[in-house]
Amino acid sequence: MSQASRASARPVIRWALLVFLIAATVGFLALGAWQVERLQWKRDLIARVDARVHAPPAELPASSFRSALDPAEDEYRRVTATGRLLHTQEVAVYATTERGPGYWIMTPLVTGDGTVWINRGYVDNAHRARETRARHDESETVSVTGLLRLPEQHGVFLRANVPEEDRWYTRAPAEFSAARDVDGVVAPFFIDAQDRIDTGNWPVPGLTMVQFRNNHLSYALTWFGMALLGLLATVFVLRSEFRRKR
Repeated sequence: MSQASRASARPVIRWALLVFLIAATVGFLALGAWQVERLQWKRDLIARVDARVHAPPAELPASSFRSALDPAEDEYRRVTATGRLLHTQEVAVYATTERGPGYWIMTPLVTGDGTVWINRGYVDNAHRARETRARHDESETVSVTGLLRLPEQHGVFLRANVPEEDRWYTRAPAEFSAARDVDGVVAPFFIDAQDRIDTGNWPVPGLTMVQFRNNHLSYALTWFGMALLGLLATVFVLRSEFRRKR
């Protein structure tokens, strides 16, 4: 390319760079503003959940067995359910807790409105087997108070269940019900028991971790920082172009 051709192409390149920098700066500002909105939403969610966790428990409504639940409004509500625990159909789900690795003992509770799976609590490996723990008879009526939880989904952090080998990694009531042949209406959620249900020391209830990742402020600052760099680069290009034309 001749010197004249290169000289004529430079303004086009500079203007293309300028357009790119302006578009990038606007995009970074939009992303930063979106993260600020997400920050407010997350803070509101944390406040609502904290209020639910410490609120007086409400009787589990019959409609909850058939209606769709809103995670933002329903998860972690304190509820009470009454019925019979079917210990012979329990499922042990692998768990990592503050007490170390072990299992969540998930047991179907048959109520007058349907069946809801109860996370009775944590057991270590020595108490995984049903015979190692004291428990109520299946004919007894018990009352369970705990936090309403939506089914877990396997993915990056949770492995998929292997029902045919009785290996469980995610708390999924529908999969439990299919594997244990639980009939009738089954709630599309489970309950994390907060108080001890059983007559012995195992399982240990009340280990629900109510935590939400809230990195939106750092994300917002990152995007706004990128926008500032884009703005400075835009100013530099404009000043360079202005000086060139003088």
